[in-house]
Amino acid sequence: MRTRAEIECWLTDMDGVLVHENTPVPGAAELLAQWRAEGTPFLVLTNNSIFTPRDLSARLRASGLVVPESSIWTSALATADFLKSQMPGGSAFVIGEAGLTTALHEAGFIMTETAPDYVVVGETRNYSFEAITKAIRFIRGGSRFIATNPDATGPSTEGVLPATGAIAALITKATGREPYIVGKPNPMMFRSALNRIGAHSENTGMIGDRMDTDIVAGIEAGLHTVLVMTGISDESEIERYPFRPDEILGSVAELVRDEPIESDLADGEDGLAEGL
Repeated sequence: MRTRAEIECWLTDMDGVLVHENTPVPGAAELLAQWRAEGTPFLVLTNNSIFTPRDLSARLRASGLVVPESSIWTSALATADFLKSQMPGGSAFVIGEAGLTTALHEAGFIMTETAPDYVVVGETRNYSFEAITKAIRFIRGGSRFIATNPDATGPSTEGVLPATGAIAALITKATGREPYIVGKPNPMMFRSALNRIGAHSENTGMIGDRMDTDIVAGIEAGLHTVLVMTGISDESEIERYPFRPDEILGSVAELVRDEPIESDLADGEDGLAEGL
């Protein structure tokens, strides 16, 4: 069994691990500073496909966390990476926001409403009956069905909102076709993240707050898994599952070593620290 000392690269979830409702989790800024100071390769992972890495980097910066956009890996990027490997230069009909359409454009895909190779469903706050109807007809006509992530609901200040998984289920009911889901808990997302930073599963750790996505996918991808208790999981939740993480910590603060880490917030790293 690997120890934490053997870990040279890190993948970490974002919501519930580094931030909670736009407030930094204690220790998150220090851990990110530690990784940057030591040149530790890392990626912040999120199933959210609404925002581009640039958007997310700015949102994290506004919360007081410096994460370069190059260190953010979304389900939209993982989906685009997967589709590019499957059908370079293909076409897609997309239900989603800029994070998804931008990733697909940059992967060389054409957005179309004429016999698309793929129907790709991601997160959006503007689900349209017309767009869902088109997606159903395209899939029934032979388009391949892809979803960025399986999350059925998402949070808002007013309560839960229907998310990608719920809309994908509606389309499945109408077509009889299940989507291929790229995001967590599919270890495909972790493997593409590892490729992004040139890491190997043998020396990479995954930090998450959910047993059913972060931890199970980390285990299946062969990573050292760390569950933090600052998000969704609690002791009773952990006991529900037949698998266990390698470590259970109160928060990412426990991953920060005692020796002081000189913060580079003032350096304007990648132009992201300005305005903090």
